[in-house]
Amino acid sequence: MDGGEGAVRAMTATGTTKATERLVVVGGDAAGMSAASQARRLKGPAELEIVAFERGHFTSYSACGIPYWIGGLVGERDDLIARSPEEHRARHIDLRTRTEVVELDPAGSRVRARDLDSGSESWTHYDRLVLATGARPVRPRLPGIGAHGVHGVQTLDDGQRLMTTLDREKARERTGRRRAVVVGAGYIGVEMAEALIGRDYEVTVLYRGEQPMATLDPDMGGLVHSAMNGMGIRTVGRAEVTKILTDDHGRARAVVTETGEEYEADVVVLGIGVEPRTALARAAGLPLGPSGGILTDLSMRVRGHEDIWAGGDCVEVMDLIAGRTRHIPLGTHANKHGQVIGSGVAGGYATFPGVVGTAVSKVCDLEIARTGLRERDAREAGLRFVTATISSTNTAGYYPGAAQMTVKMLAEQRTGRLLGLQIVGGPGSAKRVDVAAVALTAGMTVEQVVSLDLGYAPPFSPVWDPVLVAARKAVTAVRSAGA
Repeated sequence: MDGGEGAVRAMTATGTTKATERLVVVGGDAAGMSAASQARRLKGPAELEIVAFERGHFTSYSACGIPYWIGGLVGERDDLIARSPEEHRARHIDLRTRTEVVELDPAGSRVRARDLDSGSESWTHYDRLVLATGARPVRPRLPGIGAHGVHGVQTLDDGQRLMTTLDREKARERTGRRRAVVVGAGYIGVEMAEALIGRDYEVTVLYRGEQPMATLDPDMGGLVHSAMNGMGIRTVGRAEVTKILTDDHGRARAVVTETGEEYEADVVVLGIGVEPRTALARAAGLPLGPSGGILTDLSMRVRGHEDIWAGGDCVEVMDLIAGRTRHIPLGTHANKHGQVIGSGVAGGYATFPGVVGTAVSKVCDLEIARTGLRERDAREAGLRFVTATISSTNTAGYYPGAAQMTVKMLAEQRTGRLLGLQIVGGPGSAKRVDVAAVALTAGMTVEQVVSLDLGYAPPFSPVWDPVLVAARKAVTAVRSAGA
């Protein structure tokens, strides 16, 4: 029921009527549909009407899985979809796909939505509103950026468009190997480089920094750089892209940097990063943080707005180590946000206290992980710290298949409090970061980390797990700094 009307009426068992409140959800992926589903579990259709708007074709999917679908490790696109629009509708959620909310009116408690196929627009009243508008790929304003064959990879619709381009390129008659240029070397960049290598492309990765993976310290990023080159991926640092050249048919054919270098490309993937999609919130006067994400309280309610919640990639969350808000777009957080929001919308109580910044990735056989603060983060937070870097193996050195790994640990200089951990290594390395994530959340010192009773057997770890070895070296650095 659209328009400016208030709560609708529902018949009770006694024949009287009661108000049915309306929840409007903007965004149909992890945070939005988790919130809608949790609210529906707690309140039935007679108590809470739920209307959800999604600008794309798909809902409740794993955006993190898109590179693995593109690379052929995941067989079908729909394998990434946890719950289809039809399944949501069967649970009494009025889900409207291909419908984009184009205006928020908090004063009037309503949203204006546009049907992207027909172009028609209408206002929908809400009693409670959830904003889960996600993030969008950073797309610099460069000549040729809108050419055919240039793709961002943030949504499943984005992934489908890229797959269509790759299939079209495969069908073209041509000699020689196909070439791809990935712009940016963050998580999406390195994962898409692996995906394109898997599709038999010659891959060049261009990035502005000194090393790939700016979420790591440069010394650890250097390990990623060496490993990628060893896999046949060409990496070019300090490369500022200035334009994309096109052929006579408007298709991308080369990427040009500020030095005039041209890198031929049949397809260009933008992996520069993402930014919160908060134009609606900004226009409506909702509070935004330094990264442009929406600011909420611990219950994910938008600050200063009792009837509006926000979650997922469009919000900033509290960094528990640095003590400030940050934009950290991850599906793990988005699903937790949705659970918290759904409980709050339905009259319950839950909180999301914050994060320590844990993330893992891989490129071919190289695993990459980090949690907590980098050196730069610690300096910006005004912390004095020491570092400890060690090399080890992921299993006992004599066990078949033992792979090298490097672990770097940061600790506060005076107290020895663990501040961060980074790992680069072979198979079996990355998930060790979870030990440090728990230790960071608990506020443990590196000396306490050394004493952790971790599991040991030769197929899984050396006698001294690499995380414990790094902690032991960090303890020595803390003591030396205090001497």
